[in-house]
Amino acid sequence: MSLHSTLEAASFIVLVAAAAAGQTTPQAKPAAPSSYAIPIGTAISLGAAKKAAAGASAEAKKNGWFMAIAVVDPAGTLVYFEKADTTQLGSAQVAIGKARSAALYKRPTKAFQDGLEKGGANLRILALEGAVPVDGGVPLLVDGKLVGALGVSGDLAENDGQCAAAGAAALGTGRAERNGAGRRRRLRAGRLVRGQLGGRAPCGPRACAPRGSRRPA
Repeated sequence: MSLHSTLEAASFIVLVAAAAAGQTTPQAKPAAPSSYAIPIGTAISLGAAKKAAAGASAEAKKNGWFMAIAVVDPAGTLVYFEKADTTQLGSAQVAIGKARSAALYKRPTKAFQDGLEKGGANLRILALEGAVPVDGGVPLLVDGKLVGALGVSGDLAENDGQCAAAGAAALGTGRAERNGAGRRRRLRAGRLVRGQLGGRAPCGPRACAPRGSRRPA
């Protein structure tokens, strides 16, 4: 091999090596936090349970839906329940079941519903005791900790879920405002000590369906 050919081959190898070195290995996206890891906090109070239920009830009334609404603590024990006068009677137990499912499994009941829709291995969800695979149950979190869950039943599953999400948002908004005010007070106090004075619809749009096809969940 001539000297010229050798130099060309060597240059090609150097270029290939430089290109390989310049390529960055794509980093895997971090996995989403598992619902299993959600810590359990102090059980929801009656006052907070009523506030969450009021948020769900307001959403139902705004849309002309008649709902049964249940709030449970992290162990699934019923804390508060209410039902609109014309709600179908079967929805009472369904709402409680949705709330318990969301509390005991630390996830919205829609997660089970979506899993079953995919079929396959997800059919094992049907063997989970107390798991309700119908939208309308959501966990209630305060400061990142599970304090209970809210279940709603009485209309289409997606409408139940919309009301449940509104109830959870009503509870979370009030807590966020209180925590924000507390942080501001602590910051002001810290500046005084150092002498440095200065300076979640939750829901998607309402699903539409012909009146003849409306089947409550």
